[in-house]
Formats: sequence, C-alpha cells, structure tokens
Amino acid sequence: MVPLPIMASSSKTIRRLEVVSPVPADIDIANSVQPLPISEIAESLNLSPKYYDLYGKYKAKVLLSVLDELQGSEDGYYVVVGGITPTPLGEGKSTTTVGLCQALGAFLDKKVFTCLRQPSQGPTFGIKGGAAGGGYSQVIPMDEFNLHLTGDIHAITAANNLLAAAIDTRIFHESSQSDKALFNRLCPPNKEGKRTFADVMHRRLKKLGISKTSPEELTTDEIKRFARLDIDPQSITWRRVMDVNDRFLRKITIGQGPEEKGMFRETGFDISVASEIMAVLALTTSLGDMRERLGNMVIGNSKAGEPITADDLGVGGALTVLMKDAINPTLMQTLEGTPVLVHAGPFANIAHGNSSIVADKIALKLVGKNGFVVTEAGFGADIGTEKFMNIKCRYSGLVPQCAVIVATIRALKMHGGGPEVVAGKPLDKAYISENVALVEAGCVNLAKHIENTKGYGVSVVVAINKFATDSDAEMNVVREAALRAGAFDAVVCTHHAHGGKGAVDLGIAVQRACESQSQPLKFLYPLDISIKEKIEAIAKSYGASGVEFSEEAEKQIELYTKQGFSGLPICMAKTQYSFSHIPSLKGAPTGFTIPIRDVRASIGAGFIYPLVGTMSTMPGLPTRPCFFDIDVDIATGKVMGLS
Repeated sequence: MVPLPIMASSSKTIRRLEVVSPVPADIDIANSVQPLPISEIAESLNLSPKYYDLYGKYKAKVLLSVLDELQGSEDGYYVVVGGITPTPLGEGKSTTTVGLCQALGAFLDKKVFTCLRQPSQGPTFGIKGGAAGGGYSQVIPMDEFNLHLTGDIHAITAANNLLAAAIDTRIFHESSQSDKALFNRLCPPNKEGKRTFADVMHRRLKKLGISKTSPEELTTDEIKRFARLDIDPQSITWRRVMDVNDRFLRKITIGQGPEEKGMFRETGFDISVASEIMAVLALTTSLGDMRERLGNMVIGNSKAGEPITADDLGVGGALTVLMKDAINPTLMQTLEGTPVLVHAGPFANIAHGNSSIVADKIALKLVGKNGFVVTEAGFGADIGTEKFMNIKCRYSGLVPQCAVIVATIRALKMHGGGPEVVAGKPLDKAYISENVALVEAGCVNLAKHIENTKGYGVSVVVAINKFATDSDAEMNVVREAALRAGAFDAVVCTHHAHGGKGAVDLGIAVQRACESQSQPLKFLYPLDISIKEKIEAIAKSYGASGVEFSEEAEKQIELYTKQGFSGLPICMAKTQYSFSHIPSLKGAPTGFTIPIRDVRASIGAGFIYPLVGTMSTMPGLPTRPCFFDIDVDIATGKVMGLS
C-alpha cells in the first residue's frame, strides 16, 4: 500500500506547535498558544459574517440560516469516535477526536471540522476535569470551553426551571379554584370585554379534539377538560436543575413556605446537562422542530393517566424563546488552528451522549465534498456509538462512513484481568510495565466493540492511544487483534504528546476507510417492533442471554405503549464500565441477564430510556474536588489549574 503524502496545509489559520517533553499541564499548553480571532477561522471556511454572531474575540455563534445558503452543497465524510469499555480514568476519546482533526487539517491539508459536546461545569470543578481534549490536542480557549462558553447550559437551566415552576404553580392554582374561575383567569377578557385563546392554547384544544376558536363557545364540560390539567403529583418526572455537583439537592421537599398552603412535594435537582431540554437541543434539526419538541415534553400524567406536556401548561413557546440563541452552535478552534463546533452536551446514560445534529449538518456542508467532520460519542462504543447510530442518525438522516474506536493498553490490561483501576489512586505496577499476555487477554473487549460497530455497515479504524509506559510488543498485539476482528486498520497514535503530527497515520487510515466505504447504514432494530423487543435487541448486542423486567418496568412499558410512544428508539441507561450491568464484569462477558428496574421517557427529545441499575443524575463532590487547583492569575487575568 503506497502511503499518502504528508502535505503542508494551505489554510492560513494553521499553526505549527513547538512541543516539549514531558508534556506540560493542559491549561499551561492552552495558555501558551495565542488563539486566532475567530473571524479568521470563519474566513478560512468561507463563512460570511452575516452567518455568525461574535461572542468576544475567540468564539462565535454560527447561525442556522447558513444551512439554507449551503443547501445544494455536497456533504463531507462523516466520522464518529467511540471507544472500548473505559477505565474510570477515560481513554482519551476527546483528545483523539481533536488530534485526528489536527492531523487531517494541519498535516494532510484536508478541510476538517471537529464537533464536540459542551462540558458541564459539574465535572470541571468536581473530579473529572474539563473536556477540551488534552496535551497538544485541545480546543482553545480551554478555560472558556470548559466554563460558561456562550451560555447555552445557562439557557437550558433557565428553561428547565421555568417549566418546573409552571408545574407546581398550576397544581397550586387548580387546588383552590373552580373550573369556571380557573378558565376565566386563563382566558381573561381584553379591553373590549372579549375573551381569546393564547396561541399556545390552541395546541391543547387540538389535543383534546376541540375545534372551537373562541372561549365563549366552549361547553361546561369542554371548559373543565381544557382548564383543569389535574396533574398527579406522584407521576411528575420533571425536576429542577443546576450546573454544579451538589449531592444535597438530590432529594428535597418543596412548598414549605406559609403562602404555599401546605402543598409539600418531594422532588430533587439534577445537573443541568441531564435535563431533557439538553437532549432536545442535541437532537433538534431546526428552530421549528425545537419548538415542537419542547412543547411535546411530557412532565407527568393526569390522574386519569393522560400525558401532560409543556404545551398543556402553556409554556412551550416561552421555553423556545429562552433557547432561541442556544440552538446555534459555537465556533472555536484547536491548538493547531483547525475549526471546531461545540454544541449540546447530553448525558450519555439517560440521554444519548452526542453533540448536536445541527452542528454536524453545518460542518458537513462547510467542509464540502472530500472534507471531514469528526464527532465524538460519549462512553464506550456499546453506549455512545450505539446511540449515535440508532438515535442520532435516525433523526438526522446522516450516514457515517467511518467509526474510530479508541483503545489504550491500560484499559485492555484491565479487561484482561488486571487489578482494579481507581480514579485518584496510583496505577498498579501491572499497568506501567510490559505484560503482553494481559493485553492479549483484554483484546476480547476490543474485538466485541469492533464486531458491534461493523454491524452498522461502517468501516472501523482502531486508534491505539499510546502512553509513555506502553511497549511496542503490547501495541503490536493490539493491532493484530484488531485486524483479526475485522477492523479496517489499527494505528498507534501520540497526539497527546505531539499534536496533529502524532495522529497523521490515524488520519491517513480514516481517509482510506471513508473513501472505501459504500455500505448503507444498518440500524440495530426497526422502530415498529415493541419496546421490549427493542430493549432485547440492544441487550443481545452486549452479549446478554436475556432481559428481566421489574414489575414497575412492565407497568411503564404498558403505559407508554397505551399513550402511543412505543415507536420511539431506545436509549439504554446502564454503566459504562462493562458490557453488562455489573461494572466489575470486564472483558466481553456472555450469558448474563440484563435487569430493567424502570422505564422512563423523554418524549420531546424522542426516546424511551430503560434504567439498568441506579443512575445518578446529580453527581457529588469528592473529598478533594478539582476546584482546589483552580484560580486566576490576578496580574494577567488568565485561569490557572483547569484540567
């Protein structure tokens, strides 16, 4: 095979990095590189100023109207980056995604776009740190990426909590008013004494099958059906959110003020990125589509078992107003000057863990034919890539040509029977000294991920993320195992230490994989089978022999089927640390039974999510959170200590 040439980039925005060893702290590397004005990055993409709004010098919101301008343009190649089942330390998917794009853009002279999720501030100040990549493969300004960015998460927080307030307020007012009084306050007379419906009210009328257009025309029964939602407090699934890890808000009691007249209710807070509104943002395809999805979000049921939506509460339009700027992706840059779109950051367990559809669509048009868009899927490929294919690609209609699976020697050793890896504790000697047999045994995990990912009809390239303690013999074992399992190629990468130069071979492999790909996308399951059958199909892909549904799960499946939601895709909420539901079960286990303890729904976002075990949607802080190391240099104003 004749190697592809490494070319000097023709882009004026490309920078050459002066790397040093050992690799400095991420924030020190980020602060050592002066970002280009974001207008220069936009100019390199032929993106007119009328299609973006500046947010300071180094960020811009790209407007969705650019899609209309580029409607006739061909899409570039579409690449998703997943990983093997990770250790608690992570295996470098974000870093690999950025490094691959730096290689394609800065060294292989390809038009390229990186599409990443926006990180929550919870992990940034908690235990994990930021998510801008690492080493010499990062998005900059790194501090802005990891903190407020352009305020999208704050908008989600405001919208989520407005809906939460609307729910409890409606229950409060319905408890003390007659049907007539409630109706009169919902539809007050104007200055001429005429009552009218607010525009959003027509959505509820349509749902109820009432075709009348004037409040004066409603019968007594229609007034009651329209005005009284009769929300069952026990059925409410909507919780308040904030973008900080705070374990003491996981379970709270509201309504304890004297003015609330004893209307206590137990509820709690989730972290903002766990809000369904974040999943809506990630899966929406237009402003109109987002309006429909936000209005269709189900917050609970009436006492008669009917789903109650945000539009039933009259708040769907207001939520859209709060989110109207958040729908536009944020343009940033890598250390080597290649463009990045940062947008949305849904959880990868109770949601689908992928950046937004609109960011990918804009990027694919801007790079054009033979260009590359590389996006990352959260957690291992059994979760992130599976949801990318079966949820995100269903709604977007986009077809990926290549899937990258990131593997590390340490994770493979863990899957081969190595000692437990614990975040915050030094690695056992087994992970920092050569042990080919341990690596070879752990390759069963990699092989299973390759098998599953190839099943979607895409070419699979394995990126072996090299650490300083990894030996050539260990990496050769991984490469051989990957090729035996059916990977298109398997490549050793050093992008953390060398930037794009360390991922050139990966870039070449990905390019070849995309160019050779011609198969259509194959979904794991059709949408027209039952909820249970879809869950069983996903469980089978994990290696499970069966699924066990709890009584509560059976009840919820029956309810969602009755309510007409059985045609939605499935978003499995399970541990990322094993193919199974047991985190300690490593490798590629088989013959286990997946227990479904509950089934819930994000109707606005558009998926059903079964709960496999207990999922925390509000993380706690450890004894020594990351915030101990974070400060500001008062002389320069630069942030210090972010990781």
